[in-house]
Amino acid sequence: MSAPALTPNAAATAPVLQLRGVRKRFGGIVALAGVDFSLQPGEIHALCGENGAGKSTLIKILGGVHPTGSFDGEYLAFGQPARLQSVRDATQLGIAVIYQELVLCEGLTVAQNLFLGREPTHGPLGLFVDHARMRSEARELLGRFGLQNELDIDQPISTLGVGQKQLVEIVRALHQQSRVLILDEPTAALSTREITTLLALLRGLQARGVALVYISHKLDEVFALADRITVLRDGRSVMSAPAHETDAASVIRHMVGRTLTELYPARPLTQASTETPLLQVQSLSLAADKKSPLRLRDISFQLHAGEVLGIFGLMGAGRSELLLHLLGAWGERRQGQVLLGAQPLPWPLTPQEAIRRGLVLVSEERRRYGLLMDSSVGENLSLSSLSSLTRPWLPLLNEELEQARNTAISHKLRIKASGLQQPVRGLSGGNQQKVVLGKALLCQPQVVLLDEPTRGVDVGAKREIYEHISQLSAAGLGVILVSSELPELLGLSDRVLVLGGGQARGLFTREQAQPEVLLAAALSQKPAAAGAPTVTQEVR
Repeated sequence: MSAPALTPNAAATAPVLQLRGVRKRFGGIVALAGVDFSLQPGEIHALCGENGAGKSTLIKILGGVHPTGSFDGEYLAFGQPARLQSVRDATQLGIAVIYQELVLCEGLTVAQNLFLGREPTHGPLGLFVDHARMRSEARELLGRFGLQNELDIDQPISTLGVGQKQLVEIVRALHQQSRVLILDEPTAALSTREITTLLALLRGLQARGVALVYISHKLDEVFALADRITVLRDGRSVMSAPAHETDAASVIRHMVGRTLTELYPARPLTQASTETPLLQVQSLSLAADKKSPLRLRDISFQLHAGEVLGIFGLMGAGRSELLLHLLGAWGERRQGQVLLGAQPLPWPLTPQEAIRRGLVLVSEERRRYGLLMDSSVGENLSLSSLSSLTRPWLPLLNEELEQARNTAISHKLRIKASGLQQPVRGLSGGNQQKVVLGKALLCQPQVVLLDEPTRGVDVGAKREIYEHISQLSAAGLGVILVSSELPELLGLSDRVLVLGGGQARGLFTREQAQPEVLLAAALSQKPAAAGAPTVTQEVR
């Protein structure tokens, strides 16, 4: 199947993709209830909506995951009725989709993933993969998109961070010479610099006539990039307008059906306490393993009860590695110690022991580290605190206590599910994240580590998660928040620690933590000066 040729007049006026009155059901659940959508040649069309609004279903129809005949309504591709039975059919038409959940072969290198299924060959009948040519073309491909310094073609995918994996996915799709590119939250895990690179790349594709569907919860990106914006709510298209004719407030109002005047809940400024900190990190230097060079060097900070400590840094700064190490899940400690309360945490440390002592982590990769996708909401909620559900004299679960406790946390976090028995795979991204948070809170922690807690979460669910973070600090817990979104850090944190190149670049109070100050610190190539600010010192 190949894309039909367009006459010059048709190409100038006819949409390249168009949906008319599309309805899609999954059993008794209505995913799309009459959606109209069109994409013009060379247009960047943003698709916005809360999790569960129908965006994922819509792009799976466009990308051939849901075949023609499995939904009602019309689907036109390049001016003709689309007859897609598979993703391969969509690819042959020139339609490529980059999904939020990455699809890469972890055991293969960057180059092997870029050419997976399209490997250059040599020898009799082309039976052998030409590895030298593949590496050369992979290097050229990365250079074409300005990513030769971001990715090593010989590096295994399993060793890359989330942002780097996202870049590999994007480059692989662009290499297919697609006429339509659909991107689902492509910048959710990217640093500010990587986002700038990607947006410039997408504008370059648009200039060459590629049409793009861009799904994002980051409205500043949407308005910086998109020509047109369509909003879905409850499976319906409720607004579609040129970007210059609307604004963020209007988009949010259409997304959630109400006005969000204050995204971040008001919190009193937490004063530095003279009491023993909940958590103390002292001169911590870490490597990935015994044979690796230092990844983090001489990191020190304190966390007090009721405080939200933000950690900011560009991709590769070591933020996630630091949190994983505090939980006992990553790294080789070369020097330093960690105290929980006044007691040193033992090293080596296991996650089970860290949780038992009152320290929990909500990972940025909820599907990989936070959830059992085929298990129920209730099973996931109980997973990390099973020991508290057994009687001392009988090693069996107290199912009544489990039901009562899971029901209570589900109501508290406002998890939208058909019940505790619903498989967590069927929940929206925001509600999956609430399950991960609920699982952590049921461990009754003293310190909560949050790594990109709103990654891939819509604006309405973000507001709810922000409220829960505020409630945690109000209850006297200590919270460490890693986020790539500066507005999120500035709206929630009492202080912000900046990491750069594996070192602390500065510690800033809420008043001092201005965007330009944090970015300047993160981009600084100078190591932290001797006598770097402590908890009670100010950065001048």
